[in-house]
Amino acid sequence: MKRNRLVRSAAAATVLLLAATACSTKADTSAERIGRGGVAMGPGVTDSTITLGALTDLTGVYASLGKSIVNAQQLWAEQTNKAGGICGRTVEIKVKDHGYDVQKAVAAFAEIEPGSAMLTQVIGSPVVAALKQDIADRRILTLPLGWSSTLLGQEYVQVVGPTYDIDMVNGIDFLSRKAALASGDRIGHVYFEGEYGENALAGAEYAAAQHGYRIVGQKIKATDTDLGAQVTALRQAGVKAVLISAGPKQTASLVGLAAAQGLLVPVLSSAPGFAPQLLDSAAAPALEKLLYLTSGYPAASAETSRMRQLVLDYQARYPGAPVDSGVVSGWVAAQVAAEALSDACTTKKLTREGIAAAHRGQKALNILDVAFDFTDAAKPSTYASFVLRPSKEATGGLAVVEPAHEVAAGRGYPLPKG
Repeated sequence: MKRNRLVRSAAAATVLLLAATACSTKADTSAERIGRGGVAMGPGVTDSTITLGALTDLTGVYASLGKSIVNAQQLWAEQTNKAGGICGRTVEIKVKDHGYDVQKAVAAFAEIEPGSAMLTQVIGSPVVAALKQDIADRRILTLPLGWSSTLLGQEYVQVVGPTYDIDMVNGIDFLSRKAALASGDRIGHVYFEGEYGENALAGAEYAAAQHGYRIVGQKIKATDTDLGAQVTALRQAGVKAVLISAGPKQTASLVGLAAAQGLLVPVLSSAPGFAPQLLDSAAAPALEKLLYLTSGYPAASAETSRMRQLVLDYQARYPGAPVDSGVVSGWVAAQVAAEALSDACTTKKLTREGIAAAHRGQKALNILDVAFDFTDAAKPSTYASFVLRPSKEATGGLAVVEPAHEVAAGRGYPLPKG
């Protein structure tokens, strides 16, 4: 009996020790240190360096997009350091590839998070959804390169731009005019299973109901690359337009096969559904004729001084690399990070809480001539979408069809709760 009591006591002591160790680890991660210039420093910040993290896709379905995002953010870091850094500290970005695999992303987050002040990119709404609780627990400001509205309402997660569902609300407004749709018409929607596709579908169904249209849905997996069956089904359904919320390979398959089968209707995707490399494929003529994209950011071909400078700088740093939508979105996210870190420096609080608070104070941040409001975590930072189209003649393979605009239905859309 005495021995059993000793064993139980030892076990209890071990549990308490482990619990104390876990609490100690968490406390150390969020602990403040006062550094040079009287600045309070949190994880990832020293007197000489600010380390940022990036969870990207370099080997999966969005590999080309991920590479461009990484390149754009590394360009920003190089330019920032050349100009003296932020708060007198150089900026470093540690990049981990998850290949658009949620399990790999969770493991990569555990590896990169403890030494990062914030995350400048996490590709994939499913990935961010899986990490939401960890992000909240670790209080690390995270900029997803995924735009699902289910990511809204998280104090430490910032969707930069309109969400997929709002993009579809704006996109259906465009299709109404482009295809001269009438009440009762059918619109096809091919979409990935999971956060991205199903969030876009929710917005499309809402917008369609506002106009009296009917959505004909076709759910696919990220591994599906031959969409012949879906095109046949949509043609037989008599759709007057098609939405696609998937990757570039799926977009090329859908549009190319639609043209081949005589389904010559406008097709609209969100920006992640296109890559300029598609204009070197057999589907290029059909893409230029039929495809349109909604995006919260202007195309790289936009004739503004800020965009022209970004294109020149990027081409000088990465000769021959495409200046695609990943370059623009990666650059925009980097500017959001820069403003949050700079404002946190001003308040002398380069802690995770200080960085997030500084970010939430940004009400009208203008980046590449787009205004963002980050003060309300529960709302999109903008409700406006550009309409773009593929063009071999345009820088980055995309030309602007319509400038950024929002429709009234977008403000009335009941955003899902994450």
